[in-house]
Amino acid sequence: MQMDMQLSDFIRSEIEHILQDWEEFAKGIFHARHMDKAGLRDHARDMLLEIADDLDSHQSESQQAAGTKGRRQADEPTDGADSWAEVHGGDRQTSGFSVIETVSEFRALRASVVSHWTKAHPVTAGKQLESLTRFHEAIDQAVAESLEQYAIVKEMETRLFGAILVASPDPIYVLDLDGRIVYANKATADLFAMKHKDIIGKTVFDLGFSFATDFQRNLDKVIADQSTYRGKFAHVFSSEQGEQFEYLLAPVLDEQLETEAAVCISRDITERAIAEDKIWYNAHHDLLTGLPNRRLFLDRLEQEVKHAKRSALPFAVLFMDLDGFKAVNDSFGHEVGDRLLSDVADRITDCVREADTVARLGGDEFTVILTGTGQRNSAGTVAQTIINALSKPFHIDKHLAQISVSIGVTFYPQDASTPAALLETADRAMYKAKKSGPSRAYFFDTSDNAGRCSA
Repeated sequence: MQMDMQLSDFIRSEIEHILQDWEEFAKGIFHARHMDKAGLRDHARDMLLEIADDLDSHQSESQQAAGTKGRRQADEPTDGADSWAEVHGGDRQTSGFSVIETVSEFRALRASVVSHWTKAHPVTAGKQLESLTRFHEAIDQAVAESLEQYAIVKEMETRLFGAILVASPDPIYVLDLDGRIVYANKATADLFAMKHKDIIGKTVFDLGFSFATDFQRNLDKVIADQSTYRGKFAHVFSSEQGEQFEYLLAPVLDEQLETEAAVCISRDITERAIAEDKIWYNAHHDLLTGLPNRRLFLDRLEQEVKHAKRSALPFAVLFMDLDGFKAVNDSFGHEVGDRLLSDVADRITDCVREADTVARLGGDEFTVILTGTGQRNSAGTVAQTIINALSKPFHIDKHLAQISVSIGVTFYPQDASTPAALLETADRAMYKAKKSGPSRAYFFDTSDNAGRCSA
């Protein structure tokens, strides 16, 4: 190394070593840990080369005076483009770097250059000392330019974020570590039907919300674990807007990565919930009668089997097929037939308890789950009540329809112990009843497949 080498040339020749130091330092910054080599070095090379070029240029007295104050003179010529320090500051802000982290990179850059220079030049004097002084001034200026751009981008981001919060149709509010609301956007005030001044400083308990206990428990977990939480709550606010809501809780971290607050974003999902409920209802109910369909019936039968196993309580299943329905349908038309099926559903429902399940499996087939019924007499009484109810004439518009019903009865667990087997044994008993004539009910019997109960 030549002892009279200028600092500018030194920076150019040693730039790779300097950048390696920069890269190693940047890896210790939280927001830089996941950045690749190009991201870590991004603007450092260009800043160093820009500083080296500046060191080669002649400075007037006024420029020297401005440089000692760490700023560019107002009349210093520029090409209108941002300096690499300004670009760096803006990018670091958008990448989530704090002011301290951004400034620390410049300190590392300064330390690396000075360290390499002093190793090669233990004694610095004359022009070299002047160049080193100008280098420090250039770094100071770069820091000032970077932070100025950082602040500009931050201010713009704050304005944009504020505009988004104001314009957002979703209620957004920020809570401190004690659960007090410290910020609420317009949508929040509209939803709560309250003025901002009456919301700020209040907790969900202070505001009397029904979901306060669950909300606070989830908020405490988000703050303690620095995690996010998605949940739902049901509440009717004073504004009478919505009934069902979903919400997201997320922690807000400070520059030391400590939780300083939490943000809540909620959304009215009442219409969506109603639509989802309607879709579920249509998928599990017979649209004609409103009774549970085959899918829901089998699900409830499975749940009843599980409950019976736990409680050791038997239950009965009735399988029904209408006699004479086809003749009514053919004689009076499908509209009358549909009305008849709807009336049949109502009469069967009136014959059982609210805890029992009445379902239409399709066509003119109906089923009933008699919860907790293990006695033949009890099941037989219900079956006979249904037979009597359906034997009465149906008055539909100007038509008089007359039908009957065949019923098969089976019991859990003596006849079958699975939903499929229970449905099969009840079906077999029903066909035995149908072969014996109208208005019959039969119990399933393992000895001869079915045995007569009543006629």
